[in-house]
Amino acid sequence: MILIIANKELKTLFASPLAWTLLALMQLVLAWIFLGRLDAFLEIQSQLIQIANPPGVTEVIAAPVFAMAAVVLMMATPLLTMKLIAEERHNNTMTFLLSAPVSITDIVLGKFLGLMIFFSTVIGLVLALSISLLAGSSLDFGLLLSNTTGVFLIAACFASLGLFISCLTAQPAIAAAGALGALLLLWAVDIAANEINSFLGFFSLLKHFENFNRGIIDSSDLVYFILFTLTFLVLSIRKLDGERLRG
Repeated sequence: MILIIANKELKTLFASPLAWTLLALMQLVLAWIFLGRLDAFLEIQSQLIQIANPPGVTEVIAAPVFAMAAVVLMMATPLLTMKLIAEERHNNTMTFLLSAPVSITDIVLGKFLGLMIFFSTVIGLVLALSISLLAGSSLDFGLLLSNTTGVFLIAACFASLGLFISCLTAQPAIAAAGALGALLLLWAVDIAANEINSFLGFFSLLKHFENFNRGIIDSSDLVYFILFTLTFLVLSIRKLDGERLRG
């Protein structure tokens, strides 16, 4: 049932011009950054040869593009998650969904999975850009794997948070604004943690992503991302389950 709901969500998503517009804009931005980093690398390549252990194209080009992909996904998430539950309420279809013989867990996980498949498309295209560098150089596949994993995990956090906020309102615009505000707050936590070097860094999504961006897969970062995602998925399930019980 989860796969059926995810498939329905994907069809609804790709039937919307918003999803295609966001996908095109995200790829345009990331391709522009990719080409900019490639041009910069070609300009300093002669200088890098003189260094004992020079950084390769993966460090100079691919890793910064993945880091920007995390920021781009953060900005796009509110526009996508607002459609998950809030739009169902706005269109008066939420009652039918809650009264269907489907568990709330299946509904939440199905919608979450559908959005993650969309995000995986974006991540896959970024990975394809990076792999294209094989045409003229060698790649650090370990660093590529670390970055791909990190972007996927942080996208899951964005999606789960946006999904929960979408469960709190019947107005898609309010859901989008709330999700954007929450994600920007988390970004502000990252900035504050960098400035004062405090424990706030533990709560920063982007701070935990930095290790993946450098090629370090730390178990504490993995646990943080997984717990963050599960927490908001469980909160979404409990919120919708309460609505079903109240009728």
